Amino acid sequence: MDLGLAERYLDFAEFARLDSPSFAAWAEGVAHDPEVQGWLADLPAIKQQPNLVFAAARWHGAETPAAYDELRRVLFGQEDAVKATIRERATQTNEVGRLATLVPAFAAVPGPLALIEVGASAGLTLFPDRYDYSWPPLGELVGSGGPRLTARAEGPVPIPAAHPEVAWRGGCDLNPLDVTDDDAMAWLRTLVWPEQADRLARLEAAVEVARREPPYIVRGDLLAELPGLLAEAGRHGTPVVFHSAVIAYLESDQRDEFAATMGDLVAAGECRWVSNEAPSVLPGVASTVPAERLVGRFVLGLDGRAVGWTHGHGHALGWL
Repeated sequence: MDLGLAERYLDFAEFARLDSPSFAAWAEGVAHDPEVQGWLADLPAIKQQPNLVFAAARWHGAETPAAYDELRRVLFGQEDAVKATIRERATQTNEVGRLATLVPAFAAVPGPLALIEVGASAGLTLFPDRYDYSWPPLGELVGSGGPRLTARAEGPVPIPAAHPEVAWRGGCDLNPLDVTDDDAMAWLRTLVWPEQADRLARLEAAVEVARREPPYIVRGDLLAELPGLLAEAGRHGTPVVFHSAVIAYLESDQRDEFAATMGDLVAAGECRWVSNEAPSVLPGVASTVPAERLVGRFVLGLDGRAVGWTHGHGHALGWL
């Protein structure tokens, strides 16, 4: 049994338990199944992540929600096809619901904003000005004419008085998805976890929002593309580099390089930085949390300092 792989899948099971019981059960099954761990062993470590493996299985016909045997049926019954999909595609979950946790951080930055999303996927979260928001029980922000996003709020959340003024929006991704491409959008739908009809509905609405003004996304590594994006963004407004559940997919040395780069850029006044990642991903940001860590929550950071806890899909926001 691969203890490292088992631990990764057990961590995922804990994270997914409340949101997708079937994915939690699948992850627990993998964590205790040496045969499936062997099936995963010839994939690169970055491709062994549960989100990607489970989505590829669903892409090739695994029914959900379903018991663990359904996952094994497709993994072993269509091994070559599933592994090809895993190698070719990526977990580019564009969860627009996260904007409900990001917008209060955006509001702390003087506008107009020039948004740069690293790991942008299809760029669905580049439109914070096109949604209304509810932060029960603390308040709301309405008037955009767009769909409403909700995050249950705790603590002294600075409820914005107005939508962000976005003068420019762009980003980068190793494999940017075209919102006008039906196959790419079908893959995004497959990445939505089972039992989450609300997330699927949000995705459909977000695709329609983005298709009215397809975002500017360049193909390439985030560290390589960031200078050019900053130069362009700086001509339009205050550059804000942001990301959510992205840096986890970098190798550890790349994470360190990215964090150091962002720290230097912020210190030089080149941009502002809004991060939303699991505590272990950006430990420098997580170390500034003045309270006990919450299990299964991301750390929301502004310019390298923690300002809140967030649910990974945007369902909750706790301000520090």
